[in-house]
Amino acid sequence: MRRDGLRAYCGALICFAFSLLLAAQAEQLALPTVTFTCDFPGSDPSHYVISVSSDAHASYVSDGKLTAQAEADADAPTRLEFTISSETATRIFDLAKRARYFKGEIDSKKKNLASAGTKTLSYKDARKATQATYNYSSVPAVQELTKLFQNLSATLEFGRRIEYDYRYQKLALDQEVKRMEEMANQGSLEDVSAVAPILQKIANDASIINGVRARAERLLARAGAGK
Repeated sequence: MRRDGLRAYCGALICFAFSLLLAAQAEQLALPTVTFTCDFPGSDPSHYVISVSSDAHASYVSDGKLTAQAEADADAPTRLEFTISSETATRIFDLAKRARYFKGEIDSKKKNLASAGTKTLSYKDARKATQATYNYSSVPAVQELTKLFQNLSATLEFGRRIEYDYRYQKLALDQEVKRMEEMANQGSLEDVSAVAPILQKIANDASIINGVRARAERLLARAGAGK
């Protein structure tokens, strides 16, 4: 093959590879996504955002507190990237569909209701983008989604705290992991598998007391993420 022909051939290959990359990026951007935002001054966290794509990839932004020193050292809210279970992802998008993708008014507009924080549910795909803001909704699918995302936030906050404790103050793990197991038993957590990596570290670490390791193992078993 002549040099000019080889150059043209290589150029064509590069263009083809680049077009595939752009197509893959466009497909990723077009993935249906459900986002839940909660602003509740005075609570902890007072602001958080959870976004979930239809491929089960998720992100979490939170201003939840760890310790006074950790907060003093922090310059910005924490951002986490994680993967939820396929069952939870399917449930989220099924509920979004039942809620008509949050078109129109979803707030109950009932008077004399205590503030439960300002919440926003949004949906976005390649063809549409919709959102609705509410304090309390009487729409069953919205109620289920709200509870799911609030429980998922609780799971992720436990994950943040026990990750910190594991690195800096292992003696604090006993109380934190105990509280986490209690809330899991009460049905107040969602998708514990999202924090399985730190639970697995604790379960595998012989320097941690056996009671804490046993609780971590039970939480992993509950999440279907144990050994």
